[in-house]
Amino acid sequence: MSLRFVYDYNLEFANAFPKKVDCLTLYVYDAEDNYVATHVVTADSLLSDEDWRMQLELPQGNYHFVAYGGLACEKSSFSLEEEPAQGTRREDLRALLDADCLTSENSTRRNLHGFYWGELKLETADLFREGKVEMMKNTNNVRIVMRDLAGGSLNPEDYSFEVTDDNTYFGADNYLLPSAYGEVTYIPWAKGDIHYGISGDVSVSGAYAEFSVSRLMKPDAEAGRKSTEARLRVVDKEDDRAIIDVPLVDMLMLSRSDYYADMDEQEFLDRQSEWELLFFIDNGRWVQVWIKVQDWIVKYNRADL
Repeated sequence: MSLRFVYDYNLEFANAFPKKVDCLTLYVYDAEDNYVATHVVTADSLLSDEDWRMQLELPQGNYHFVAYGGLACEKSSFSLEEEPAQGTRREDLRALLDADCLTSENSTRRNLHGFYWGELKLETADLFREGKVEMMKNTNNVRIVMRDLAGGSLNPEDYSFEVTDDNTYFGADNYLLPSAYGEVTYIPWAKGDIHYGISGDVSVSGAYAEFSVSRLMKPDAEAGRKSTEARLRVVDKEDDRAIIDVPLVDMLMLSRSDYYADMDEQEFLDRQSEWELLFFIDNGRWVQVWIKVQDWIVKYNRADL
């Protein structure tokens, strides 16, 4: 039998697997969810080929496949809590963000390697046909930009940036579970200033920061599994005052176009993985935000959140 792997769970609805997934791990379980085998592919020449299929030789039966993209790569940011072995079951699968991705002084390490998940069940009668494993992406890049409405310059070193959440621990079904880490703090993997031009004789610039974070979920996406909410905070170092402190998911959801009005909120969060927020600062306070996703811009006046 053969398996095809597809990543079209994105807003383009187009298969990006050959371009995005650079290593693949497949775990095979039987009809009772007992572990059977592991198959690992790290050859880019195979994964980048649209026509590539994983060939499997299995006895007739019913199988449950669980696939991870990005797990077996040299630059992987996630690891299994325990590698499956004979006697283990599918529900024992637990994937955890590597702790040093949160604390490393190496900014490249804080830029999470793409992490993907998918599953498929095949009945006995399907074993001689091609199966399709549909993948979804669990990692996000969030870029925030701050501009001064008064036309002044903002120095990124004057601020600390952070995103907090409890979203580092995945069950076999890809839902988030409470982690032993508890709520974690993501710090930017990149930050700097952006020059907008000249005001008089003075160069005007804004500040930006980019975060790489694990799966973003609505707090009520799955009762009993997701209890915390992601928050974005920007603190002025001079007086230790938070000039931005907002629920990140709520801000990102403002960018959902009417094209996707019928799409479930969690599906929208899972399909989109690159986000941009533009905050306008006036006299040291946040007064406006623009949320930009692809070609859409939503202007949002400040409210207490």
